[in-house]
Amino acid sequence: MEKHHKFSIWYVLLGVWVVLILQNYLASVVAVKTIPYSEFLRLLKEQKITEVAISENLIQGRMTDGGATARNGILFRTVRVDPEISRLLEQYNVSFKGRMESTFLRQLFSWVFPIFLFFGIWYLMFKRIAGKQPGFMALGKKKARIYRQDELNVTFEDVAGVDEAKQELVEVIDFLKEPARFTELGGKMPKGILLVGPPGTGKTLLAKAVAGESAVPFFSLSGSEFVEMFVGLGAARVRDLFEQAKKEAPCIIFIDELDALGKARGLGGVAGGHDEREQTLNQLLVEMDGFDPKIGVILMAATNRPEILDPALLRPGRFDRQVLVDRPDKKGREEILKIHLKNVKTIKNLDLEKLANMTPGMVGADLANLVNEAALLAVRRGKKKVGMPEFEEAIERVMAGLEKKNRLINPKEREIVAYHELGHAIVALSLPGTEPVQKISIIPRGIAALGYTMQVPTEDRYLMSKTELLNKIATLLGGRASEEIIFSDVSTGAHNDLARATDIARSMVREYGMSQKVGQVYFAREKRSPFLDVGFEGKGEYSEATAEMIDTEVREILKEQYQRALTILKEKSPVLEKGAALLLEKEKIEGDELKGLMEQTTPKLA
Repeated sequence: MEKHHKFSIWYVLLGVWVVLILQNYLASVVAVKTIPYSEFLRLLKEQKITEVAISENLIQGRMTDGGATARNGILFRTVRVDPEISRLLEQYNVSFKGRMESTFLRQLFSWVFPIFLFFGIWYLMFKRIAGKQPGFMALGKKKARIYRQDELNVTFEDVAGVDEAKQELVEVIDFLKEPARFTELGGKMPKGILLVGPPGTGKTLLAKAVAGESAVPFFSLSGSEFVEMFVGLGAARVRDLFEQAKKEAPCIIFIDELDALGKARGLGGVAGGHDEREQTLNQLLVEMDGFDPKIGVILMAATNRPEILDPALLRPGRFDRQVLVDRPDKKGREEILKIHLKNVKTIKNLDLEKLANMTPGMVGADLANLVNEAALLAVRRGKKKVGMPEFEEAIERVMAGLEKKNRLINPKEREIVAYHELGHAIVALSLPGTEPVQKISIIPRGIAALGYTMQVPTEDRYLMSKTELLNKIATLLGGRASEEIIFSDVSTGAHNDLARATDIARSMVREYGMSQKVGQVYFAREKRSPFLDVGFEGKGEYSEATAEMIDTEVREILKEQYQRALTILKEKSPVLEKGAALLLEKEKIEGDELKGLMEQTTPKLA
């Protein structure tokens, strides 16, 4: 294990102090007495000078003191004044010699020492500022984090909800363990495996699990870590990465967020505007063509935007196999919750099936956050174990935001919110095929939500009929309809409802062919990501007359469903009044309470 020594300025101060002590000691032991020139002349006349060495500007020698012999004489030095000093020395029979005064070392020291001192201080400051950042010479080196077998404690047991993806990757594990079994029949392992799926579904975790099951080194880095300010560094890092991987073979290279590196060349910019990224991508393509899969290097990558990747990356011989890591279904969510609940103290007989039903569309990262939020809520409430109320509250926090109980709302606005939310709930309970209403609340949540109606589906849905979409629009417009009935006026509280209802109606007309007037035609031309709810807005390939017809049809759908919501709420006006009074009193009511109130007040609509 590499040891890291922390530098401290106290080490330098201690070293300087020791040097000064040694210098002082040596100076006292080998002491040279400095005397004036007049003193030297006096000692010379008294014949106490035994020997001297004369240089251009200095006289050094030994002098006797009392009974001291010449050998044990005292060392002295003085400044040379008389240029004819040799005559005096001959007169008093003093042996003398000349000495060439060398100033080379002194001059060299006077130049070199400041330079070393400057660079030493600069180096120490740079080390402290840079920390663990690589130096200039390491810019072209790989930035990959290498995980050894003992560092990867992730196996397939830690991954749930993606059984089909796991089955696809078992073949990779078998190849890494026994490559000869595959090559014996002439088969070749895919060079690249691309994990495709929405954010948070566990693509990175799945890649680590493959490395953990295979017991091979795992090189992990992000696509954005290749691209740098200097052109050519990304390509150098790609080369260095593959060279290191070949030395560690068999191993796995994992590139997360491949779209940062592998975006289609020429997309979204002028020619030459992305030289560094495109050069890095070209180098990656060359390396994938150049290495032999028989050596045991498997390249894995993950992305949630496969539609923007360069086609050259996806052709056979590069990323041969694409593995979908999709959102988990109900059973998958149960398995994921079991994994995250291993280290959490929960009550006995916790209904995981109900939790899975309440979390449609959530991925593994969402469920991990949900479990953590529930545990934190239990701690705040002083409980020893996490129960169902904490999980339900955590789901509300994740879906609707934090409660804002301290937000001051005047009684009038509070009443409007109550009728608005009950309008949603009553319309939803009155129409067939709608998602069941679980809770209605007028406690503000999140940034702008003054209340909310929580609807939870009983099962995962992948298709929706025209009737179900129309019922959903009517439910969204039920809040605005309730305000109009009770107050003969409307508020801005339906802003989000109108936006969602308009999106559904426009999709019905433009994408789903659910309009008799427009017909079975697909008019939406913008490209949408299959995993991200975003699109590249572009002008549709149809005439202005068609665009006007689409707008008219969308407006008609919204108008019809708004009238439908008004009709339902007028018939259920007693339920609306009683439910609003109950909601204003309790601030929260369950869906079953409202359903029971509807059954008691009015007969069920046919």
